Amino acid sequence: MKPAIEIKNLGKQYRLHEAPPYLSLRDVLSKAPWDWAGKEKKADPYFWALQDINLRIEPGERVGLIGRNGAGKSTLLKIISRITPPTRGEAFIHGRVGSLLEVGTGFHPELSGRENIFLNGSILGLKKAEIKRQLDAIIDFSGVEKFIDSPLKHYSSGMQLRLAFAVAAHLEPEILLIDEVLAVGDMEFQKKCIGKMEEVSRKDGRTILFVSHNMSYTAGLCEKAVLLEQGMVKAAGPTATVINSYLHSLANNQPVNDARYPGSAAVRFISLKAVNAKGDVSGNFDATEIIGLEMEYEVLEKDHILWLGYNVHNNFGVNVFDTHSVQTEEYLKPHATGRYRATAWIPAHLLNTGVYFISCAVFNHLKQVIHFHEKDCLVFSVSDQFSAESARGLSPGDFPGIVRPLLKWDITKQ
Repeated sequence: MKPAIEIKNLGKQYRLHEAPPYLSLRDVLSKAPWDWAGKEKKADPYFWALQDINLRIEPGERVGLIGRNGAGKSTLLKIISRITPPTRGEAFIHGRVGSLLEVGTGFHPELSGRENIFLNGSILGLKKAEIKRQLDAIIDFSGVEKFIDSPLKHYSSGMQLRLAFAVAAHLEPEILLIDEVLAVGDMEFQKKCIGKMEEVSRKDGRTILFVSHNMSYTAGLCEKAVLLEQGMVKAAGPTATVINSYLHSLANNQPVNDARYPGSAAVRFISLKAVNAKGDVSGNFDATEIIGLEMEYEVLEKDHILWLGYNVHNNFGVNVFDTHSVQTEEYLKPHATGRYRATAWIPAHLLNTGVYFISCAVFNHLKQVIHFHEKDCLVFSVSDQFSAESARGLSPGDFPGIVRPLLKWDITKQ
């Protein structure tokens, strides 16, 4: 089977033009001809937005494209969409592409919402009868049915986004490219869009390439991810592993106060890792394993009573649980200066399968002091092997619920 998207040795170069200074007519006339003739023109510098990109995305795969601003994500999608050509290399696309790169792309402001649906469908190569078959579903999903016959120029950016996404999702392109546009919509619509993309990918086998700075949405939708850094592929593989690599790179390059690490004058954060029972760092755990959240921090001033805390969220942004270190009088003693390692153990058979984001903090509730609170600085995934030892037993398919504890069952005949 041919891949849906195959990219070989792709590169994109731009010329950086220097804006000329503003000159009035007097400035031009006052310049002697020899001033202009003798002026040596500097060559414009070049910039590689993408370099040596090699990717293979199979039909039906959902792939997240992540990285800092300026890493080349949008440029790559524009090349795949045939909006801009590559400087070198090739991008082979097998299937009809539907792209949602900017709000209102491919729409005409003077046409009504209904007319724009037909216009967009025609651009995708669909016949009028095919568009009509999906028309009611598109209008219903968009939620703009009251304004569907009004000119698009009267729509807000959020309404345009709703209509654009509804068209892209319902007009059945084999490949769907989504670039950060969901940030415009409200939270309810964002979740609705994520659910729709997952549905069409699983049910219809569509390929999705999804660009977002929201790691929770990327983890929830995509089974694979690609990390771009300075126009090159830094990492590619399982979503949790790639996101973890990205978050660590952000932490290592984060500008902070007087030292290398964030924090206060009293305490500074060093690192957060997920470890197994042997102490080995991992990004993927089995549901039957215990998981250690291992934080390193340094105390710079003595006599501070410090509370340690973790927040655990799933890929839908739901707070699964919080945990704090201060539980007995033993933990109310002041810390001496020095470097510390604190590990909280999540029991086996507690977390359901999925992706989890961990935030950590050092604080003191008694004095209302927060020394640092690092949000989503660690991500890992939980899976299972479909065995009698797991909480779901031998039940096939996904197990619902936020947690899935292995409870003790007593069954007696009455």
